[in-house]
Parts: sequence; C-alpha cells; structure tokens
Amino acid sequence: MDDMIIIGDDPTGISSLQQFLCCQFEMKDLGLLSYFLGLEISQDSSSYFLTWAKYISNLLAHVGLTDCKTTATLVNPQTRLTPLEGSLLSNATLYRQLVGNLIYLTVTRPDIAYVVHIVNQFIAAPRSPHYDAMICILHYLKSTLFYSLHYSAQYSLQLHAFSDVDCAGDTANHRSTTGFCFFLNNSLITWHSKKQTLVARSISHFAAINLCDNQSAIQIAYVFYGCIKHIEIDCHFIRQYVTRGTVRLLFVTSVDQTADLFNKSHHGRFSNLLAKLKLISAFPP
Repeated sequence: MDDMIIIGDDPTGISSLQQFLCCQFEMKDLGLLSYFLGLEISQDSSSYFLTWAKYISNLLAHVGLTDCKTTATLVNPQTRLTPLEGSLLSNATLYRQLVGNLIYLTVTRPDIAYVVHIVNQFIAAPRSPHYDAMICILHYLKSTLFYSLHYSAQYSLQLHAFSDVDCAGDTANHRSTTGFCFFLNNSLITWHSKKQTLVARSISHFAAINLCDNQSAIQIAYVFYGCIKHIEIDCHFIRQYVTRGTVRLLFVTSVDQTADLFNKSHHGRFSNLLAKLKLISAFPP
C-alpha cells in the first residue's frame, strides 16, 4: 500500500493500529517520520518543525539560482502586476512549472501564500513583469531556506481565527482579496489567500471567525439591520451561531490583524506577522 503517516500521543493505541493494519495489508514500520514528499520533519520533546530546505534548494538549482542574491522581502508593496503590461514570455512552460512548485510549497509556507496567489493569476499568458515577480519570490526563498513552521506538542482544542478583506485592492478589476488563518491553540492549521470572483460593493465578509478588524461587520452580526437586504442571508447565517455562543466575534486592531499577511503586501510589518504564524528560522545553515 502507499505510504501512511500515523500521528498521536497514545503509544498503545498506535501500536494496536499498526498490528491491525499489518493483518490487513503488507506493510513496514519505517520509524519516526523525518522526510515525506520533499517535506522535512524534525521534533524534540515539545515541538515539531516542518521545513522545505532540500526541496527549495533543488528548485533553485533547477532554474540556475543556487548562488543568487537573497532578499528579505517578497515583493515591493508598490508593485502592481497587470495582465497586459510587459512582453509575453517566450517560455511560458517554465513559468507555469514554477507556479506549480510554489503552490506546493504553500502547504507549509504561509508567508508566500499571497504572492503565489498573485503570480498564479497570470499563468494563461505570463509576461516579463510576472516572471520578475516570480524570481523575486525565489530570491526570498533562498534567504529563508531554513524557515520552519512550528507546532507545539501541547494539545489544546481552543480554535480561533483571523479574517480580513483588502477591499477592491486589485487595480486591474477592483476585486477584493480575502485572507484568513485558523489556529488550534497557538499552532497554525489552515490559511487561505484568494481574490474574490466578483466585484463586491461591501466589505462585510462573514465566515466562522472570531477576530476581525471591521467593527461594522461585527455589529451587523450582533444586531441585524433589516434594511441591509443584499447580505440578509449571510447575516442570519452567522448570527445564529453568534447567539448560540458557538462563534464569538472579537475586534482586533489592524496592527494585530494576522490575516493581513494573506491579502496584501507588507514591508515593515512582515517579520512581525511571520512571528505570529510561528514561522521561524529553526535550522541555521
């Protein structure tokens, strides 16, 4: 059978599961997980660390950037990529391959999720500015080769999330970009960065979240205003969970809005946002 990963804190339960599976399938215990599909995993008594150092090194070698300069930022916040600016690439295949590689990296590299979602928008007809942005991402990955996503071995069922929208931030079509991230205790478990499919006239975006920097959205959820008919269903949907106590909506200042990392470019705040995501340089070269 294919590779299987068993994770847990119950040695007896894990052993029983292994014995059961051995009776059903031909399998071999490979010991503690250390490497899986390019992902490197290490652990100590209280933590797990996930990194892509070898995968990134191979990717840089593939495009001849092993000895490239490094950069501490992903993209200039003033940069605005458009579908028609610049000349078309003569080799669009390479661009598309690199986008695929970077999308795979976002599995444990939330810091590149926003910029990867941007360059992914131009795979149909990539142009020179889009490729330059791609190379900038690779230079950043070179400088953060040993960045690892940290997970605490201390289990907790406290779930909280951050959600934010960059209203009409796309200068080409004025669509908004939605970003959110969910934490279980202090460990980041899922995140998302995506441009909305339609132009929205309201920034009242609702999801199962409890930390938001939009006071109006929070108030609408707590006190429904009947005149706001265009989001009536959304209001009723989220308000039923709020009134039951299943979801709590709390205000967080824009400075502490972790989801900002997933819907806009940053310069000065970038390192602070990474620290909130528990993305650290745990493996020095």
